[in-house]
Amino acid sequence: MPSPAILCALALAAWLLLAAWADIRSRRIPNALVLAGIVCGLTLQVLAPQGGGLFAFWWGGLGAVDALLGLLAGLALFMPLYLLRAVGAGDVKLLAMVGVWLGPKLIFGAALLTLVAGGLLALLAMLATRSSRRILANVRFMLTTAMVGASAGKFAPLDAPAASGVRLPYALAITAGTLAQVAWLLARAGP
Repeated sequence: MPSPAILCALALAAWLLLAAWADIRSRRIPNALVLAGIVCGLTLQVLAPQGGGLFAFWWGGLGAVDALLGLLAGLALFMPLYLLRAVGAGDVKLLAMVGVWLGPKLIFGAALLTLVAGGLLALLAMLATRSSRRILANVRFMLTTAMVGASAGKFAPLDAPAASGVRLPYALAITAGTLAQVAWLLARAGP
């Protein structure tokens, strides 16, 4: 019989894979899916032994307060990216769901690994669509505009000059980053 941490990790992986699949198919992450993942995560945090949770063995149990703090941390980490239009609202809510499962201490590592995975996915998409010249020209234009504006004392938003083309299903990056964090912690904890 697998340990409770392995079972919780598998349950979280299932929620993330469902979200990634929905994002790939429709470029949307259903609110009902995220809400169900939050409720399931909160239930495990409250009802499992010693506060349970995904990494009770690591942090001594999360409980409802830490699960809610993880939710708030997940929202806070990706809200600036949403305001910059770098990610969608569903991505922010999905990271908040991950926060319920991981708690406030582990969500930061998962978010960092998510950003790395997102960068790698963007690079792969750029290479696969052969759009690197256009994308690099857009980045140069945005940075030049920002630097000229900053030297004049005006801070303009970094809006892209042309349509960006491919939109990535960012739930893939959230899934990859979170599962990398979970795998690293499980490997570190040992048998």
